Amino acid sequence: LSVASVEDPVVMSKIRQNLREKHARHIADLRAYYDSEIQSLKQQLESSHRTASSEDLKKINQSLADRDWCNLCVLNRCDQLDAALNEASARIKALENKNNLLEKQVADWRERFYAISNTSKVLQERLEEMRTTHKEKDNTISRLKSKLKELEEAFEKAYKLSDNKNTRLQEENKMFQNLLGEYESLGKEHERVKDTLNTTENKLLDANTEISDLKRTILKLEAQLKQVEHENTLKLRH
Repeated sequence: LSVASVEDPVVMSKIRQNLREKHARHIADLRAYYDSEIQSLKQQLESSHRTASSEDLKKINQSLADRDWCNLCVLNRCDQLDAALNEASARIKALENKNNLLEKQVADWRERFYAISNTSKVLQERLEEMRTTHKEKDNTISRLKSKLKELEEAFEKAYKLSDNKNTRLQEENKMFQNLLGEYESLGKEHERVKDTLNTTENKLLDANTEISDLKRTILKLEAQLKQVEHENTLKLRH
């Protein structure tokens, strides 16, 4: 049998069933054989009762006693073998249960590891998106600063050229206030994005730490599983 076949619970169940059947057939054959021998000797004894001497009868009785003693020894040995087989089956069953429990634990930890890995990937993608958005908003703020600076220069030039153009100055002042409000709004949005980016980075660090812990736990469980499988293999070979 290959190692994979020995580790298969279905194959092991069939092997144990075959061993039990062979053991039962062997015991039945031994009992049938000795019963037939005893019956044959009894028939010989009955047929020779009338003609045999007392010495012959003693020999026959001694032979019957010896055969009965041998039969009793064989039956006792069969009972011992049967008890040993039951004990070995119970031990194998306990090892199989422990093996199945460890396999379930490993499967659960792997599923949790995969789930956290997927969450980490999602957080990483979201972090990259937020970084891209943050960079775009930084570029927008730079453009608005340049435009604001140009408007300030234009406002100063217009103010120097004509003090009587109040209407134009009011319009430009209004435009300037609007741009200033937009600039302040973008600055606040920029701060919120920075806070969200920091929070996401902290979550990513926590997820990476938990992934490392889960990896160590999975390695430990796999080592325990290999140890139990090795012990199970040694018990099966024994």
